[in-house]
Amino acid sequence: MNNVDAKVVIITGASSGIGEAAARLLAQKGAKVVLAARRAEKLQAIVQEITEEGGVAAAFQADVASSVEVQKLAQYALARYGRIDVLVNNAGVMPVSRLSELRIAEWEQMIDVNIKGVLYGIAAVLPTMREQQGGHIINIASVAGHEVSPASSVYSATKFAVRAISEGLRQEESPTSRIRSTIISPGITESELVNTVKSPEVQAMAGHFSALSISPSRIAAAILYAVNQPEDTGVNEIVIRPTVQP
Repeated sequence: MNNVDAKVVIITGASSGIGEAAARLLAQKGAKVVLAARRAEKLQAIVQEITEEGGVAAAFQADVASSVEVQKLAQYALARYGRIDVLVNNAGVMPVSRLSELRIAEWEQMIDVNIKGVLYGIAAVLPTMREQQGGHIINIASVAGHEVSPASSVYSATKFAVRAISEGLRQEESPTSRIRSTIISPGITESELVNTVKSPEVQAMAGHFSALSISPSRIAAAILYAVNQPEDTGVNEIVIRPTVQP
C-alpha cells in the first residue's frame, strides 16, 4: 500500500532533525515535498540530494513565527504543484529553563514558534484543503505535552496547546471537510533543539539526554505511517519515545 505517492507535502523546520528525516523519507516514497525553514543554504543542499536520488523536492525560506511568510509558503507550494495534501507543522524551539530564571524573551520565542507557528500553518493551508475536500495536518507536539517536569513549564505549555489545537481541528474539520488531524509526540530525539537551551542547569543535563535519544528517522517513520493510511482512516495521535526513556 502506497498512499503517499504524488502527494504534495509541506514540512516546516525541514533543515535538520525530524523535518529533514521526514522530507527524505516521504520523497523516497514518491511524495512531492516542499521543505521550509530559515536556513536557505541548508534547505537547498537537502533538496539537491533528494533530487539526485530521484525524488521531487523544493525549498522555501520561511520563518513560521511570521504569518505572512507562512502564507507565502503555502502559495508557493500551491503554485508549484497545484494542490496541498499534507502539512507537517514540525518547526519548534526548546529553550527550557526554570521559571525563576525569568527568561521572558525565551518564553515569548516558544509561544511565537511552537504555538503561533502551528496556527499560522493551519491558517495557510486550511482554505485550500477545504476546497479540495481533503487534506492532512500533522502537528509535532512532544512527550512534554503530556507531562510537565521542572524547567519544562513553558515548553510543556506550548506542546499541550499543540495537542489541544490538533484535537479541535479534528473535531471541526474531519467530519465535514475530510481533513485529517494527527498529533505526533516524540520523546528524546536527536535534534538541534538542545542547541537553543541557554540555562546552565539544563545544559549540564544535555549529555544525559543525548545518551537516551533515538534517531529522527524513527519519528519520520511515524509520520509516514500516518500519511500512508487510506483516506477514510485518521491516525489521531502517536506517542513515540526511546524504550529506555523513563
